[in-house]
Amino acid sequence: MIAFQQSDAFLRAARALDWPVAAREDAGLRWIEHWRGPRWPSPVRLVSRGPGCRDWLAARGAEPCVTLLNAEGLSPGDLRRAGYWPLMTPVTLARLPLGPEAAMRARMAQKWRNRLNAAARTGLELRHVPMPAEADHWLLQADAAQARRAGYAAWPPALVVAWAVTSPGTAVLFEARVSGRPVAGLILLRHGPGATYHVAHSRPEGRARHAMQALLWEAMLWAQAEGVREIDLGAIDTHGGRGLARFKLGTGARPHRLSGTWGHHKVLAPLARRLPLSWAA
Repeated sequence: MIAFQQSDAFLRAARALDWPVAAREDAGLRWIEHWRGPRWPSPVRLVSRGPGCRDWLAARGAEPCVTLLNAEGLSPGDLRRAGYWPLMTPVTLARLPLGPEAAMRARMAQKWRNRLNAAARTGLELRHVPMPAEADHWLLQADAAQARRAGYAAWPPALVVAWAVTSPGTAVLFEARVSGRPVAGLILLRHGPGATYHVAHSRPEGRARHAMQALLWEAMLWAQAEGVREIDLGAIDTHGGRGLARFKLGTGARPHRLSGTWGHHKVLAPLARRLPLSWAA
């Protein structure tokens, strides 16, 4: 599955926001770059989950800029031999395969399935609509507030708004309501045969009614009907965020380990190639 940061929909939204992004092609491969800092004397190029290919690594090593690569599908040995320095340890994602309804239910953990069944008895009103292009939408504001409280970086609400405008129908809002009041919501971003679970928030009343299980199930059924083969549920942390990791993996999602974040500059590349293998593990 192509990561959402490498999708055409992301590129259109980023350009609408005037972010410094560019799509490049070489040797039959295509990827999206995000630039930081001044272009002179040496800008920083970010490539998030770009082509997992040794030839691509070798070709990029000849360029004069600093590259930060959030790698996928590449071994530490490949990255080290191409002159990349390890900067951050790999993240593990939860990737949820879709398919026939019975097969999706069968892959769920028993407790997750029980909560989904319980949610159906709580009187939740479920709906899904194209995401409104409103930066002050309650779900985007709730997610931003949650990120501030927890101290983690989140994509800005403007990205969802731009995505909804530039790729109509592919940013979808799923909402659970009680007596017309929203108690939980999630936003799914569709990109080609994949989709990303981008934003989700549940209020106390929604949590008491297992609203997020109901919403994610609705999102799975919608995505499967749209031809989506897999949903990226985002990062899992089995140490600091065990509850969220259990929720994501309980859907039947499979852990998928990325290759870590690596840096490259042609001046430092010869030293990087001589790093002990243990540094690149």
